[in-house]
Amino acid sequence: MENPTRIARRDFVQQPHSFDRSCTRTSFDDGAIASFPRLAPPWATAASLTSTAQLDNQLTLRTSDECSNQEDRSNVSSMSLAEFVRRRFIPEFVEKKRSAGRAYFREILKYIVRSDKAPSEFVAIFERTDVKRKAIENWPYMDSLRLRDINEHAVQHITSIALASGYSIQTATHIRNVIRAIYSHAMTACSYTGTNPAALVTLPAVAHKNPRTLTLAELKEVMPLMRFPERAIALFALLTEMNLVEICGLQWQYVNLSSTRYSFEGDWIPAKAIAVRNQWYRGEFRPVMACRIRFVPVPELLSCILRDLKFRGRLTRPQDFVLASQSGGPVDPGNIAKRRLKFIGQSCDMPWLSWHVFSRTHTRLRLEFGRQLHREYANVLPRQCY
Repeated sequence: MENPTRIARRDFVQQPHSFDRSCTRTSFDDGAIASFPRLAPPWATAASLTSTAQLDNQLTLRTSDECSNQEDRSNVSSMSLAEFVRRRFIPEFVEKKRSAGRAYFREILKYIVRSDKAPSEFVAIFERTDVKRKAIENWPYMDSLRLRDINEHAVQHITSIALASGYSIQTATHIRNVIRAIYSHAMTACSYTGTNPAALVTLPAVAHKNPRTLTLAELKEVMPLMRFPERAIALFALLTEMNLVEICGLQWQYVNLSSTRYSFEGDWIPAKAIAVRNQWYRGEFRPVMACRIRFVPVPELLSCILRDLKFRGRLTRPQDFVLASQSGGPVDPGNIAKRRLKFIGQSCDMPWLSWHVFSRTHTRLRLEFGRQLHREYANVLPRQCY
């Protein structure tokens, strides 16, 4: 037996106001058909008719969006690079980055868009930082060039000037990558149809140096010269898997030095462990990324110095920072490195000494000594270090 739905569809197609009939109708038919009630097909439901109406609206909106995209595409192409960065790239792309990403674009954009004559909208991007760029005359800034006028040769020229002026290959690569990010945003978010000129620029390969690490003998020489807080930062880096921003953002409420676990705000912290939850980076205190949330065991060497800090009599409330400055805020590792760590490195004929050297030293020594590492530390670190 034939399917009833198929019969209903066939009968509907044979109605006088079907598509085939309307193709040959006369003007009289138009008036007559217009007066007929509009019939819905037997298989149509209220939901399907609603969906049809919504589809008509979507098609109308899509048509209007295409028109607006065409206007937007034309406007973007005629914008200067500085205007596009100010109006679109910064608010739509840069400001949505984390603090590290915003700092990165803030520094590299100074090589592309003139910062000394920037309008007020650039203040957030060109805020003062510790890094000061060399002043170069006749630098090929791109702020006055239109997006459609910047080509591969213009990008190659600015990177070549950077290399000829003494900047590293990494800096020239960063300049090219930021220009590429600007054009990628113009293409994806603003319907820009031109090519990405930075994608065609090649730079010399970077010759990476062997990363520096400390031997046990060098540790024995360096550590006695340190005091708080650089000594505490170095011990955290040597004894745990925490990075610098996590060390500086650590609060007492996330440190458990007891032999039993305890609960804080519904979070159970194991015995002799640190709960990594926050970080302090470039003056901003915020939670760590989800992939960095973890528990870090506290070895006995680190536990000793933490107990000493706990009994110092001030700045030991749960919300206080473990490595706190005199004002109560977190310590500034960059400032400490400039004032103390570099001086210690030069006095020990180690001008390359940095916080990352201690982290890399921990990784190398752990592979070399395994579970015996803390015993080796106890043999070389002076007693006043823990």
